[in-house]
Formats: sequence, structure tokens, C-alpha cells
Amino acid sequence: MRRCLLAWTGALFLAIGVWGWPARGYAQEDISVQGEIVDMACYMAKGSKGAAHKACAQLCAKKGVPIGVLTDAGEVFLLLDDHNDPDAYDAAKKLAGERAEVSGKKFSKPGVNGIVVGAVKGL
Repeated sequence: MRRCLLAWTGALFLAIGVWGWPARGYAQEDISVQGEIVDMACYMAKGSKGAAHKACAQLCAKKGVPIGVLTDAGEVFLLLDDHNDPDAYDAAKKLAGERAEVSGKKFSKPGVNGIVVGAVKGL
């Protein structure tokens, strides 16, 4: 019984070493990007963006739909609010459907890049 328990414990540590603990997000750098603030639901599902979609994007952002920045290079950054200071994120929501410059801390996980919004200004 003791041998079996030791074998299972060893297997558990080996598995943790191979697959690792769940990845935590750490800020990788301060960045600043320019592009259109898009509501992620309409952009991801339908490709909606631009002046013709501005009213819908602002309504979606106001309702709490996640927003992002679509850069001129075609990259999308999910915008995240700073729980200690949400003012910049709230300002970004008001710019949905418009071009803006967003600055903040970049976070990446496999398959998604995000920015904790520190500052935003319309262009």
C-alpha cells in the first residue's frame, strides 16, 4: 500500500512538472496602441466595425459587452479595466466605434492579448 501511495505521489509531481501549474497572467510590458475601439461581440461574430457601426458599438459597450482595440495592423487587444482605477476604461467605452490611443499594461495568455487600460485618448 505504501509503495502504491509513493508511486502515485511521484506520478503527481511528474505530471505537475510536465504540464505545470495553471498559468497566471503577469504584465509583460507597458504598451501604447492606436486603432478603433470595437465591441468584441459584434466584431468577432460579424466583423462589424467602422463609422456605420459606431452607435451599436457604443450601446454594446454601455451595456457591458467587452471591448477591444483593432489596430491598423489587424491585431486585436482585449481591453481590461483596472479594478483600482476604472476611469480610463470607462473613457474607452465612450470611444467605442472611434479611433483612439490606448496605453497600459499588456497581459498575454495563449490565444489572447489584453491591455489593462491606464490611459485613453481619442484620435
